[in-house]
Amino acid sequence: MERYLTPSEVAEIFGMSRSGVIKWIREGKIKAIEVNGRWRIPYSEVERLITRKGRVKQVAIYSRVSSNTQKDDLERQLNALKEWVKKTFGEVSVIEIKDIGSGLKEDRRGLKKLIELAKRRQIDVVVVAYKDRLTRFGFEYLVELFKAYGVDVIVAFQDEPKDYMQELVEDFVEIVKSLASRIYGHKYEKVVKCVEDVEKDS
Repeated sequence: MERYLTPSEVAEIFGMSRSGVIKWIREGKIKAIEVNGRWRIPYSEVERLITRKGRVKQVAIYSRVSSNTQKDDLERQLNALKEWVKKTFGEVSVIEIKDIGSGLKEDRRGLKKLIELAKRRQIDVVVVAYKDRLTRFGFEYLVELFKAYGVDVIVAFQDEPKDYMQELVEDFVEIVKSLASRIYGHKYEKVVKCVEDVEKDS
């Protein structure tokens, strides 16, 4: 049975705006049906756009978790992405890149390697399981950066596992710690202790 997506879901897959997808529909670049006044796009159309030029030869799959305790999840991400790539692109060369660290950190080794591969024109597509695996904030900016080197960023799945909420809490704690160090200066250690106590209680 054909799976149908909303314009917002398609926009998330291609790292673009919902209005951009609506424009595609109106220009005939992507087929869609109207159900009760709302657009629905067949998943087969998404696959067609992904592989439309047959130019995809090198795919980088990027997975990330926040801590070493989530290594099993890291492998699950990689396996799910490899299956998705094989189903979508067929037999292509796949580069596996992974990180263990907060999605807020900009100096992640894997992310830097991903950008370097794009700069060297060694990859055609970057595939991530969920948007926040690539970065917690500023996803659209990274998409534009990769596009500048001719690399598409594709989000394979839409619904995140519930346990990723814990990562969100950890990232929030990192934000508070960062702000505390700037605002409170020498009182930073006390603030951090308070934050860690709250984190333990949660």
